[in-house]
Amino acid sequence: MAPGKKILGEERRSLILTWLQDSQEPLTGSELASRTNVSRQVIVNDITLLKARNEPIMATSQGYVYLPQPSPEKWYERSVACFHSPEQTEDELNLLVDFGLLVKDVKIEHPIYGDLTASIMVSNRKEVAQFIQKAAETNAAYLSQLTNGVHLHTIAAKDERTLDEAEAALKKAGFLLVEN
Repeated sequence: MAPGKKILGEERRSLILTWLQDSQEPLTGSELASRTNVSRQVIVNDITLLKARNEPIMATSQGYVYLPQPSPEKWYERSVACFHSPEQTEDELNLLVDFGLLVKDVKIEHPIYGDLTASIMVSNRKEVAQFIQKAAETNAAYLSQLTNGVHLHTIAAKDERTLDEAEAALKKAGFLLVEN
């Protein structure tokens, strides 16, 4: 591609889809914009159009990822209710990924909007560090700050025992919301 030449419409969306499918790492909107010589907003619109075509693209704090079709290997999921301060977010996420878990999302119950869910998609300490860094760089509040620290995570693991162990570790660390 010649420097400065815009990649247009359907050709650009096709390239974006290919790059996302081939990438092992998330690709940021800025990176995709640079590759195609368009604005980041154009990329956001392209991603929306691709999602409307049922392409399994997810926006994460690290960038866009293409979620391949599920493998035959079964993953088990569980929602866990957690409670902690914003300063403890990194410790909580590191505790979970150290069990080999995928932390898929965070959910809160908002008094006006009802259930709000945001993608996290972290599975190792590097991804946690990137998530925390992005929050710091953008000065963004965590969803849990809207509910005084109360939130849910969807966690996934290759077996139920790992989920049980991670939940027990959350409880021991004081991050698990328990009934009084």
